Amino acid sequence: MLYQIFETQRSFMGPFADFARAASKFYSNPLSPFQKLPLAQRISAAYDLLYRLGKDYEKPEFGIKTVPVNGVEVAIHERVEIEKPFCELRRFKRFSDDPKTLELLKTQPVVLVVAPLSGHYATLLRDTVRTMLSDHKVYITDWKNARMVPLSEGDFHLDDYVHYVQDFIRHLQGSYGNCHVVSVCQPTVPVLAAVSLMASRGETTPLSLTMMGGPIDARKTPTAVNNLAIERSYEWFENNVIYRVPENYPGAGRRVYPGFLQHAGFVAMNPDRHAVNHYDYFKNLIKGDDSSAESHRKFYDEYNAVLDMDAHYYLETIKTVFQEFRLMHGTWDVRSPEGQLERVRPQDITHSALLTIEGELDDIAGIGQTSAAHELCTARPGRRGRPWAGRARGPRGSSGGRRGGGRGPPRGRASPRGPRGAPPRAAAPALAPAPAATPAAPAAVAPPAAKPTRKRAAQTP
Repeated sequence: MLYQIFETQRSFMGPFADFARAASKFYSNPLSPFQKLPLAQRISAAYDLLYRLGKDYEKPEFGIKTVPVNGVEVAIHERVEIEKPFCELRRFKRFSDDPKTLELLKTQPVVLVVAPLSGHYATLLRDTVRTMLSDHKVYITDWKNARMVPLSEGDFHLDDYVHYVQDFIRHLQGSYGNCHVVSVCQPTVPVLAAVSLMASRGETTPLSLTMMGGPIDARKTPTAVNNLAIERSYEWFENNVIYRVPENYPGAGRRVYPGFLQHAGFVAMNPDRHAVNHYDYFKNLIKGDDSSAESHRKFYDEYNAVLDMDAHYYLETIKTVFQEFRLMHGTWDVRSPEGQLERVRPQDITHSALLTIEGELDDIAGIGQTSAAHELCTARPGRRGRPWAGRARGPRGSSGGRRGGGRGPPRGRASPRGPRGAPPRAAAPALAPAPAATPAAPAAVAPPAAKPTRKRAAQTP
């Protein structure tokens, strides 16, 4: 019922948002006589802010057209390499007519970026992809909005996530011999499971695994997200945050964790910061600071674009990762496509270098949660892995840039030598906030964010 109420509210807001946009241009257009009024700029700014608060945010584009490679601008062609019901393997193919650059492109390593399926789109990692394209062949998992997937495609489980990752790795191995894998937050757990199962079967594993800010061991330095998972039962999540997709979408009838609930939870973690950001946007419009205003638009175009997650995947992630800690306890069994249960054994990984990266001020995955992967992957040769910790925040708990810790979002490079910084990431399937007291309100109330930890890198294993 809550999903239908939200959709009704959204449909009512549409005309008002369109009116606000038109009114903003009416008072700001130099050819309009109303632009000469004393308060025209303030009125235009107010309408523009109202428009952005009420508009519907669609999936953004990656929009990467060119990248520099060894001082030469190289054209980028984005295409879907493999399409599955709930995900696309997206490739950023590089083209150049310079012979030396072309030879260089052929010799550069391949990296698979596994983007989070946790409420936001893979475009969240746009800057990471752009940076990597300068010296890597880059592929990324582009997860689909579950409300756009017809029921005829079946359900999506956490086991399916593991199988998708394995299929993508095998595809790259078949095309290039092998690859590197970078997982950002939520996918660190299923990626480690996927590679572990491949190692247990005797398959070739990726050359390196780079895991950034993920809940490998959610018991360490617990955050508000972790605490909520412990305080609420599996049944509570199933009964309070799972809804069916309305009839106006291709996935009508599918049980999902709606993206608007995820978004409400993100905002509720730092409401004061978002309020200040919007007020600053209003003041920048009045001052004519187009650069700062455009930065605000770009950030919130990404931040406010959310997707629904299949209920099976969401609930299984909560139970497996945040409540029963099956990966750390060695009790996680993944059902193979043939129907057999296979135990996840990270200790079987012997030939993949491992790098873990954590954010010192991360309010989603605390210090020590990601580096716990080193405790599990015990069979690797002595120096083929290390932890790394920096001062990066969890990007969905703050607004990045100056307000996000003094620097813009860091960007990473995947290589056997390890990244040169942690890229922006989405939260782990953020545990749903408690619903509002009245069913008519589509918003939600999340627990207060945990106080940022300030442990140093030396404390990681």
